[in-house]
Formats: sequence, C-alpha cells, structure tokens
Amino acid sequence: MTLILDGVRVRQRGETWLDDIHLELPHGLTTLVGPMNSGKTTLMRVAAGLQPPDSGRVLVNGNDVTSISVRKRSIAFVYQQFINYPSLTVYENIASPLRLDRSYRKDGIDRRVREVAAVMGLGDLLGRRPAELSGGQQQRTAIARALARPVDVLLLDEPLANLDFKLREQLREDLRRMFTGSPGVVLYSTADPNEALTFAAPAVVLGEGRVRHVGDPATMYAEPPTLAVAATLSDPPLNLLPGTVRDGRIEVMGTSFPAPAATASGQGVVLGIRPHQVTITRTGPGLLELPAEIRLAEVTGGATFLHLLLAGRRHLVAHLPGTRPFTPGQAATAYVDPRHVFVFDEAGGRLPVAPAAGAGRHG
Repeated sequence: MTLILDGVRVRQRGETWLDDIHLELPHGLTTLVGPMNSGKTTLMRVAAGLQPPDSGRVLVNGNDVTSISVRKRSIAFVYQQFINYPSLTVYENIASPLRLDRSYRKDGIDRRVREVAAVMGLGDLLGRRPAELSGGQQQRTAIARALARPVDVLLLDEPLANLDFKLREQLREDLRRMFTGSPGVVLYSTADPNEALTFAAPAVVLGEGRVRHVGDPATMYAEPPTLAVAATLSDPPLNLLPGTVRDGRIEVMGTSFPAPAATASGQGVVLGIRPHQVTITRTGPGLLELPAEIRLAEVTGGATFLHLLLAGRRHLVAHLPGTRPFTPGQAATAYVDPRHVFVFDEAGGRLPVAPAAGAGRHG
C-alpha cells in the first residue's frame, strides 16, 4: 500500500499553502513534523479527499483518487479537536465504523471494540456518553473509533496534543507498537519534534508548505541538512547567531573558531547552537567564550532555562540541569564547544562541522 502526492499545490486567499508537494509514503507509520502554519493539516485534508488540490494528484496504491469522494475512500481521519457522536456511548462510537462493514459479525465487533478500548484505556468507560467524559477521554474515544476498522490510509492530525503529559507518553508507545508494520499507510502529524524522535519512524519535515526533507528523524537531528530542518527538530528552539568567515576562522561575538574548508573569507554564516550545549561554567579547553548578561531564569521541574543577552544585542538560551538561583542583570560567560555548533551558509544550507582544534581564541 502506498500514498502518493504528486505535484500537489493549494492556494487560499491569494496565499500558497502547499507548494509543489511530491511525496511517496509506504505502508506503516510516517510522521509529518513541522511548526504551526507549515501546511500539515492542509496536506492531510488533501490526502483524505476533504480538500481538492488546485493542481497535482493523489494516488492510493497506484490508483488516482484525486476526484473520488472521501466517503468512497478507505480512509480514517483523527483531528486534534476530537469529534464523537454525542448520543452514542463510547462502545457505540468505537463500533460505528465496524457496523458499516458487512465483513464484521456481532461477536467480531464486540471483540474488536474491547481490544481497541483496552489499548486506549477506555475499558471502564464503554457505557458512558461523550458529555460524561473528560476532554482527554473524548480524544481517546475518537482515536479508538479511527483505529477500530482497518483502512488503506489512516491520518492523525496532532491527536495527542490535548492530552496530559503522562497519558501522551503512554499512548505514544502504544500507538507506535500498533502502527509498526501496518499494511496500510499511517501518517501522523505533529508539531512536537520529540514526538517524531520517539516514534523512530521515517519523518517528513514540512515548512511553509514545502517538503524540507524526508528521512530518519534521529539522523536529521544529529546531522541536519539545512537550517530549516535543524530548527524544526529542535525543542527548545535552536539558538541562532550570525558569524563571518575571516582568514580561515569564523568570528562570532568577539571569539572565533576554525571555519569549514568550503567557506570563503568575508562570507556570512549562521551558527545553530542547541540550548543544552550551552553552559555557564568552563568544562574543558577550546571552548567558545561569550560574555553575557543574565536576563531571566525559568525553572521547569529539574532544569533551568537561562536567558542570556550577548553584547547587549543577541539572545542566547542555556538549558541547564538542576534548579539554581540567578539574579537578573548578573554578568556571566556562556561556553560552547564548537564541535557542537552547526554552521549554515546564508541560504540555510549546512556546512561541514568545523574542527575543534584552536577554537575559542578571542579576536
């Protein structure tokens, strides 16, 4: 089973929402990851047949279904905002798609409903109606209904976004097991890069209505091909600092480190630094030293997000383990190992990682 979007374009109110999408999805799970307004929901609506493309085709298992009604497709769609039948119990909501399939007998329907309900933690709620459920329970009911009957294409548009953290963590693993090796195409949309990494399935990175990259999310995280991919897969957000290549070194905020061989003197670059790679204590030789002023310390559980101002004009966030008191206005020095710095050209393409030798020299 395959799902292909061939040259799909969508324009709304004079704006391009999807721009020449070429995408082939095999059976099993694929994650669609991108920030808000990147085009994820529009892409899924086109794939489902809920929104016609302005140009391009949608093919399921080689058959062009672009002009076929969604009701005639073997497809299920789960929205971020749950949709259930308010007059039906949880049991009947889950059973509803099975009752439309004549291949299911009464005992088979009952068995399947209880199997899916158990996975989604709904076993004790089968007799309740949606109005008697919490928001998380209603969302789980909507997911269970979509999972009840096997379909060619299953689309899930950020289905766990409204659930509490503990339940999200549990359901991610349950869903990953269910979808692995599925004979149908499963496309799971998320704005959370950690979710894409947790599923460990092939990922499509979407941004501004374009496919930025397709591949293994762990590989893309460790070796992002572009600035757009690096930023999409970074949570908390990637720190970005401008730099300039001079005499074989990259100068950044008063310090420098060896430049990649492909760079030319005078070339502008963008440096990407993940917050957990920033420290405020020297941990070894050859580190970049960035004088800073502490602006804000956010304590979240067992970690502290330290917001720093460099040279009075550039912001840098450090993700530090533990909770420690910091005083706004206090002077500090941010340290970064240049081996952990991503270097991008001005167009956003990634350059080779600069070697660490001789790094940290002040210019």
